[in-house]
Amino acid sequence: MVERNAHSMGIFGRKSLFCLFTVTSVLFMLSWSFVLRSAGRPHFVDLNILPNSKLLALADDGNSRSRSQRDGEVPILVGKNRAPKKYNLFKCNPSNQVLKVFMYDLPPQFHFELLGWKAEGKNSIWPNIRNKVPEYPGGLNLQHSIEYWLTLDLLYSEITDNLNGRSAIRVYNSSEADVIFVPFFSSISYNRFSRLKPHQKTSMNTLLQEKLVTFLTAQEEWKRSGGKDHIIVAHHPNSLLDARVKLWPAMFILSDFGRYPPSVANVEKDIIAPYKHVIRNYDNDTSGFDSRPILLYFQGAIYRKDGGFIRQELFYMLKDEKDVHFSFGSVQKDGIKQATDGMHSSKFCLNIAGDTPSSNRLFDAIASHCVPVIISDEIELPYEDILDYSEFCIFVRTSDALKEKFLINLIRSIKKEEWTRMWARLKDVENLFEYRYPSKDNDAVQMIWQAIARKVPAVNLKLHKSWRFYRSPWKERGLKSTLLPKNFW
Repeated sequence: MVERNAHSMGIFGRKSLFCLFTVTSVLFMLSWSFVLRSAGRPHFVDLNILPNSKLLALADDGNSRSRSQRDGEVPILVGKNRAPKKYNLFKCNPSNQVLKVFMYDLPPQFHFELLGWKAEGKNSIWPNIRNKVPEYPGGLNLQHSIEYWLTLDLLYSEITDNLNGRSAIRVYNSSEADVIFVPFFSSISYNRFSRLKPHQKTSMNTLLQEKLVTFLTAQEEWKRSGGKDHIIVAHHPNSLLDARVKLWPAMFILSDFGRYPPSVANVEKDIIAPYKHVIRNYDNDTSGFDSRPILLYFQGAIYRKDGGFIRQELFYMLKDEKDVHFSFGSVQKDGIKQATDGMHSSKFCLNIAGDTPSSNRLFDAIASHCVPVIISDEIELPYEDILDYSEFCIFVRTSDALKEKFLINLIRSIKKEEWTRMWARLKDVENLFEYRYPSKDNDAVQMIWQAIARKVPAVNLKLHKSWRFYRSPWKERGLKSTLLPKNFW
């Protein structure tokens, strides 16, 4: 009996201690919240640290609501003079969630006016895409048109109720957004407006970049994060040439890092997006190994600077090889049609480094179901964190490609069965590289939004760490956009 009573007292004592701990924890957290609220700033309790997740949270208006009543969203402290930012507790896998994007209403001169669209009225900013979508200039301009497709996708999210296959939607409150999108058509600005006109001292492209920097660095959204949560597209290697060193904290969407110092752009913070291919898709492709007569295909500029010297070397090594097409070509006259016919008739298509590590030729090859042979040691590829390119591409080091007969012997050693497997895989993945409007599930537009979503947790980590000492004597936090990074070249 004594032992039973002692045992019961032990259980009762442990339960009492647990209850006492629970009550004490709750009182401590609530009193802590009250003290912080008295300081004049909104603060919220993260329920994850309480012993019982069903306890009520104290909302900013003094009303209590359970976590289930708030649909999984808990307001989080985001630093001095910052509005509360809501995070979805169920966002364990960002790729399965819709990215919330705040897009600046930049004046039309930064976007659709560059395409020739004219705003209707002084207060008109965006075209009415229900009636007509402004067209992007054709030819090689199209290969760097990424900002155009992303902007259209956000505008379309405003007029559709169907979220199936969508990875991003536009929101109008920046404090609710995961990222901030900057709709500057930087590639067409460079292609069309970088040359000086008569009596001009500064090109329109340069002036727009200056205006953009002035606008962004004056925005509360930029000041709040130092620009780290901003998305800026600069897909053409020469686009945003003046502003990039001032806007470097932002997340850039690029074609490669060839003309960027790693302190301004790098794979850790930025996104590599595919080019928009310019040749025709190979629809209803029933070809096979035996029906494609050309073994290895390349047509393009042969004499290039920088890392492109290898094109010239390979030209002299391969030009006389049987079943190899290696010749100069351009988009002039019927150049695109020639390239389309050639790639559709080839088993393998060379993608060789040129002035920069990447080129549109890779994505032309994918659209042609012509197995890409990539010779570019510094290339970075879109979505490579989730996509294994070795399943449908052949990679060759530059040093190996320059060895006598190495490349042609390697290509000839790949037999019908292996090639057919890679050809079939190309047909499986080609949709991931297609830009279209309206966008469809897992096409290039949605894949880019998903790639951005996978970067958001790292961005938030940096922001939250930078706000640790907001109670300390005030110092300008974030990154001053006018200063270069310490290790800038």
